[in-house]
Amino acid sequence: MLKKFIKLVKKIVFAAITLYGYNIVTAPLNLQIPINFVTLGLVSLLGIPSLIGLILIVMLFFS
Repeated sequence: MLKKFIKLVKKIVFAAITLYGYNIVTAPLNLQIPINFVTLGLVSLLGIPSLIGLILIVMLFFS
């Protein structure tokens, strides 16, 4: 049980760091993705493909 909890926390921390890094890199282009429960959950559970999907949504609808 504890191993699963630690694995989940690692995924959430990695997702937060990934989103934060993406936001820093794309700040001059104004293509930032907000860091909230939904985006953290998506990137934590689905990984990099969901990050790419979020980037496409931001590029298509908000820029």
